[in-house]
Amino acid sequence: MARTILVVDDEPPILQTLSGILQDEGFEVLTAQDGETALKVVEEETPDLVFLDIALPGMDGLEVLRHLKEQQPLTPVVMISAFGSVENAVKATRWGAYDFIEKPPHADKIIVTVRNALEMSRLTEENLQLRQRAVHPQEIIGQSPAMQQLREQVRIVAPTNAWVLITGENGTGKELVAWAIHRFSKRAAKPFVEVNCAAIPEDLIESELFGHEKGAFTGATAKRRGKFDQAHEGTLFLDEIADMSLKTQAKVLRILQEQRFERVGGNRPIQVDVRVVAATNKNLEELIGQGQFREDLYYRINVIPIAVPPLKERTEDIPLLIEYFLKEFARADASRPKIMTPEAVDILRRQPWPGNVRELKNFVHRLAILTPGRVIDAPHLPDNLRQEKPRTESESHFLQINSFKEARSRFEKEFIRRKLVEFQGNVGLTAEAIGLERSHLYKKIRSYGLEHGREGEEANDGG
Repeated sequence: MARTILVVDDEPPILQTLSGILQDEGFEVLTAQDGETALKVVEEETPDLVFLDIALPGMDGLEVLRHLKEQQPLTPVVMISAFGSVENAVKATRWGAYDFIEKPPHADKIIVTVRNALEMSRLTEENLQLRQRAVHPQEIIGQSPAMQQLREQVRIVAPTNAWVLITGENGTGKELVAWAIHRFSKRAAKPFVEVNCAAIPEDLIESELFGHEKGAFTGATAKRRGKFDQAHEGTLFLDEIADMSLKTQAKVLRILQEQRFERVGGNRPIQVDVRVVAATNKNLEELIGQGQFREDLYYRINVIPIAVPPLKERTEDIPLLIEYFLKEFARADASRPKIMTPEAVDILRRQPWPGNVRELKNFVHRLAILTPGRVIDAPHLPDNLRQEKPRTESESHFLQINSFKEARSRFEKEFIRRKLVEFQGNVGLTAEAIGLERSHLYKKIRSYGLEHGREGEEANDGG
């Protein structure tokens, strides 16, 4: 996409000269002959660079510069004047101008200034992205087969532009997977924009996604860029996408297909280039059957499905997670990391953690704060964890089921899953141990979505 440059000057010959130089270099050029028009153009077009004359009719260039920097603080502005003065140059620089050049403009000077200003803008944006990465969780923790498979999926998918649908229970780390996909993609230097579809009121989600024009609705006192606009050339993460209304789903589908949208209250199409990664903790196929989710949107976003396993299916990762969290908390507090004894770790490993990794992290954080010494031992754990029998799958889930058929189905799935883990994914050995025909077990694996068992069998079926 060609970079856009706005030239603001009340002299037609200057506009023509600058426009010709910039267009010859492949830039798209916009023009304005006064400050008010320039501010409107910036609102509507968000140019990558502005050339701004100081001596303008009405609002002068320095006043326009001040308003520009309030609207678009990261857009570089180059001041131009036929009456260059140290005072004006100092004032313009203090108010955020990138450079100050005199008329008549020389082609070589203009080209060098443009290239340097755009490079500075690129570096500034890249620096913001690096800061974002520095505060964002970086690692997918775990060495279980399920997590190794997850990391491999991310490694394969990330460099492509394919859209991804991440599924998993609350607290499993779907956002972390989305960030990893962006981090290892070709768009890593561009924005990673998150939208929690469940946290935005229904009447505001269109404005949040697409932006709005000034006066589009009550309270819209200024124009606002939406998340699609902000994510241009980067990644847009639509978290909890199942919580969108059908009306919003229809609009999102159209944008995903056309990569073009209009702001709320506007009629000018805006072209964008975004990679969409969506996530949900709900079964979208069930919602489609209930008429609560669009089938065409589901097939549009579900190009690459990635399922994040719950913590109960990778309990061997709990010791690594605990160690990681303790070090993370220590870094945040600039202190030495606390240590948890094997006895305490074992007790925590035997808990079901229905809130998954998020619940475990909060619990370990609480222990790190409340434990007086550096070592967290079993006596520091709550009494109910140390004295009572750990909550089991049946206690947490099965006894809450009213249907015998569903309870039997869930028990059968969990039984087969645990046996597959016990025999390291080897379907043949598992079938023999539990007294089922291998073909029958294969059908059960497929019906319950335990496909990793087949892969494990193929990997171990060498003799």
